[in-house]
This record gives sequence, C-alpha cells and structure tokens, in this order.
Amino acid sequence: MAELNKIYKCNVCGNIVSVIVAGKGALVCCGQEMELLEEKTAAEEGKEKHVPVVEISGNNVTVKVGSVPHPMEEGHYIALVQILKGDKVVAGKRLYPGDKPEVSVCLDSTEGIRARELCNVHGLWKG
Repeated sequence: MAELNKIYKCNVCGNIVSVIVAGKGALVCCGQEMELLEEKTAAEEGKEKHVPVVEISGNNVTVKVGSVPHPMEEGHYIALVQILKGDKVVAGKRLYPGDKPEVSVCLDSTEGIRARELCNVHGLWKG
C-alpha cells in the first residue's frame, strides 16, 4: 500500500512518485513494485552535501541543501526539496541542474518544521 507523503522510485526506469493521496494498492511501474525511499540522516556518509539545513527568520523558512553546497550538475543534482510539518508536506520545489540548491518560502507558522531533499544519485535525505 502506498503511504501518504512518502516518495517511491522505479528501479527500472527511474520514475519518482510522491504520494499525495494514499490508496490501497501497491505502486507499480515497468511491471515491478516501486521502492519506498527511506530518509537518510546525518549519521550517513555524505551528509555534508546532502542533509538539508533549515533556517527560520520569523515566518520565512530557507532550506539549504548541505552545510557544503550540493553540486547542481547534469549528472548529479538535487531534484526536489520539501518542507514538512510533522508528516505533512507544506511546501516543495522541483530543482534542476544549474539551479541553486536552496528553497525559501513564507509560512503561516514555522513550529515543527523540517525538510527533506532528493538527490538524483544518493537518494532521499532528511534534516
């Protein structure tokens, strides 16, 4: 069963799906069940360029990917940044090679805010 606000990947073609409405069935692509991407943490190797850093100033939230900026090259880049409150996605942005690995938004409330990002090479990371 697909889980709400979880991210899945097809290991055949590379399609990525973020579940916005959870159903009862399994997610299938290219004839195979899609893989649920687990959120990696600061305890993992490569954290310097992958763990999202959240900065809050009033109601403004800025998420920078990595304490050292992540590369944004054609073959290695941050594809997605999401801002969550609990398990609910409250903002997100799709990024492309050449973009700055950073997202800024203004929210009604910043209490309980966290972020996650998806690297096209190294997977899903939470901050």
